[in-house]
Amino acid sequence: MVKEDDKSAKLDKGKGKAVDTPDKKDVDPSKPTTEKSSNGAKKGKKDEPQEEELSEEDQQLKSELEMLVERLKEPDTELYKPALEAIKNFIRTSTSSMTAVPKPLKFLRSHYPSMTELYEKWPTGPNKIALADVLSVLGMTYSDENTLDSLKYRLLAPTEDLGSWGHEYVRHLALELGAEYASRSEKEADTKDLTDLGLALVPFFLKHNAEADAVDLLLELEIIEKLPDFVDENTYQRVGLYMVSMVPLLSPPDDKTTLETAHSIYRRYNKLAQAIILAIRLNDLDLIQEDFDATDDEVLKKQLAFLVSRQQIWLQTPDEEISNCLNNARLSEYFAALGKELNILDPKTPEDIYKSHLESSRGGPGGTVDSAKQNLANSFVNSFINAGFGSDKLMLVEDESTSWVYKNKDLGMLSATASIGMLHQWNVETGLSIIDKYMYAAEDHIKAGAALAIGILNSGVRTDTDPAMALLCDEAYLDSKSPHIRVSAIMGLGLAYAGSQRVDLLDLLLPIVSDTSLSMHVSAMAALSLGLMFVGSSNGDITSTILQTLMERDDSQLKDKWGRFLALGLALLFIGRQEDADATLETLKAIEHPIAKHTEVLVDACAYAGTGNVLKFQSMLHLCNEHIDSSEDEKKDDDLFQSYAVIGLALIAMGEDIGAEMALRQFGHLMHYGDGVIRKTVPLAMGLLSASNPQIKVYDTLSRYSHDNDIDVAINAIFAMGLVGAGTNNARLAQLLRQLASYYHRDPNSLFMVRIAQGLVHMGKGTLSVNPFHTDRSVLSRVATAGLVTVLISLVDAKSFVLDSAHYLLYFLVTAMHPRFLITLDENLQPLPVNVRVGQAVDVVGQAGRPKTITGWQTQNTPVLLAYGERAELEDDEYISLSNTLEGLVILKKNPNWGGRD
Repeated sequence: MVKEDDKSAKLDKGKGKAVDTPDKKDVDPSKPTTEKSSNGAKKGKKDEPQEEELSEEDQQLKSELEMLVERLKEPDTELYKPALEAIKNFIRTSTSSMTAVPKPLKFLRSHYPSMTELYEKWPTGPNKIALADVLSVLGMTYSDENTLDSLKYRLLAPTEDLGSWGHEYVRHLALELGAEYASRSEKEADTKDLTDLGLALVPFFLKHNAEADAVDLLLELEIIEKLPDFVDENTYQRVGLYMVSMVPLLSPPDDKTTLETAHSIYRRYNKLAQAIILAIRLNDLDLIQEDFDATDDEVLKKQLAFLVSRQQIWLQTPDEEISNCLNNARLSEYFAALGKELNILDPKTPEDIYKSHLESSRGGPGGTVDSAKQNLANSFVNSFINAGFGSDKLMLVEDESTSWVYKNKDLGMLSATASIGMLHQWNVETGLSIIDKYMYAAEDHIKAGAALAIGILNSGVRTDTDPAMALLCDEAYLDSKSPHIRVSAIMGLGLAYAGSQRVDLLDLLLPIVSDTSLSMHVSAMAALSLGLMFVGSSNGDITSTILQTLMERDDSQLKDKWGRFLALGLALLFIGRQEDADATLETLKAIEHPIAKHTEVLVDACAYAGTGNVLKFQSMLHLCNEHIDSSEDEKKDDDLFQSYAVIGLALIAMGEDIGAEMALRQFGHLMHYGDGVIRKTVPLAMGLLSASNPQIKVYDTLSRYSHDNDIDVAINAIFAMGLVGAGTNNARLAQLLRQLASYYHRDPNSLFMVRIAQGLVHMGKGTLSVNPFHTDRSVLSRVATAGLVTVLISLVDAKSFVLDSAHYLLYFLVTAMHPRFLITLDENLQPLPVNVRVGQAVDVVGQAGRPKTITGWQTQNTPVLLAYGERAELEDDEYISLSNTLEGLVILKKNPNWGGRD
């Protein structure tokens, strides 16, 4: 017994702290006292585990198991089979909590080494296989990463019924399989036994709602294409969802193989809408055509046509109605129906947006306003806010003498006339009749503007008459002596046929690219238009022609400011093509002029657009890290690649939320430590990363940058604020821009950019989006990306282009503009109002049961507007949607099993 006085003297040897020992009254004299330290271990043997006191039942189990192991060591072979069967039975029938190891495995752990020795001694036969079976399960608690015992003994004891050992065992086996496969692949050893075992595990996973484990295992074993043979109608949806969702996290070529496998699963179960979306993501035109032709159901075909036309892929079909769906022929009509429903058909004036009376004017006699610049800004803003509605109070007035066009000068007339195309966006017939009179104007600038207007008007839609081709390829335009008319006609063709891959246009424009006697301005615009038409096609003829031109032109021509659009035309061909760009990148290394490095960076960035590829992201960051020391004149040319690298960061990271977060953090660092050329591009990259997705943290940061000491940074930050809020009517952004208008009221360039940003925020009166992702943010529109990147490249040096005389480059935004609506249609393509729930999209990949896919929803009647990250679902089962995602134009079929509410 311990004396009271000794209490304080008792020290825990491990920690040197006084430990309370029990009082006399706490000690039971009938039990032996063993001094223990505060952590429960026996005193002086701190590292030894304390022996657990076993219950009578556990003690009996332990004794029985030990006896069975002893039997295996006896010479009588008759005892082996019943002993092994008994051990298997104990393991299989044991119950344990989620956190504890089953007791039979725990008690047998100490016998594991002796049992492995027994295995080596036993002769080959059924008993040896049965022992290997048991050892494989015991190895789960004993083996470390290097030995992979579970797998070793499983391969020695093949069995049909792997699942009988339980879910945890199968998962452990899958883990060891992956490790062993990677090890053997490095040594180029045979892996057939591993893949066979892997395939034996898949049915178990799929049967027990572990679809993710099945997909992961087959991916690690590089046999994902075998998966369709195992799925059934109960599992294919969850398997497909998991596979498609993991694609952004995979590196090539796994990403492509996974998409192809998911596509074949959807095709097997006749889910053509989901299959065609994956074919679009794969950018495989033959596969898209195959999916499109796979059904005879006309209504479903129309829905597939809507999905394909959203990506601006041009397919041919003899059926006129389906052709109209493919050509977006009725898009203008549906957009007008939306405007009528939302009661926003009345035209707005730029002043309705500026709300100048709210601007705290710092006027006074010193404040001079450049009226030509202001009128030019009004032309753009007017076209942005009334885009697609076909009416305004500025351009489309009856009285010719007061025409707004003549209130602009020089190239301002071009942009003002071109804005008519945007006002009548998608409505080709009406727009052409109004533009027609400007095509015969005396002033070259107005004729040039009319040519560009035709291109803008036809962007994203097709008609059988092909008016853009007929009008713009006329000698008076495409071969005009006026460089402005010629460039506008070339630009117009690029916008009208973006994504069309028309071979007849290739023959028209290629000679203009390769003709070194032409100015760089004309050749570069021809290259850019070809890049738009053949975006993401890696067309060999255009590639070789542009590369040849880069080699043949002399240094003074390559230094021309328009040279960057020649490089951009080449880069657009490779949007999303990944490794296909490698040969072109190698060829560029052979060109000595600095433009080669700029082109290289652009091509590389475009090739991995929207992939989230970490290695490419790091290589772009590495380029931003270079510090260039040279004189100012030289530097203007030499460090341009760093601007492209910054835009490349946004291009690669967009579309993948974690990557976008990472990129935003890096942009903060670049703003602190980067050179001027990097700092002025960061706001543009932020704008691209969050196009039409106004997050407070992004536009607050941009608002800070818009007051930067470096005016180039400030101007680009202002434009980026417009891009972030494009088509959202975001009230907070509108207020920030009004404050900027009064802050910069004496600086015509900055004020011009503020006005442009205000026009963008209220684009289409808040009904349009310029975000390049669509169909539940799963598909990257190459045409939209091309247009956005073109505008950003022109803003890298805003003072030489947009703020100088090339402001018309802003119209390249038209390729990215699309209504952010959901319109439900009946089988005759007439609007069919139904109730839908609209809320924030929730990621339900791999979740058990049937979780809700949206949160915080409101019930609305279609047509409705969908903000970035929002998703809609039908309120009840009265109708069946033919599209997997409720977005854009969706055809509904009456549900034959619908009986109405009780």
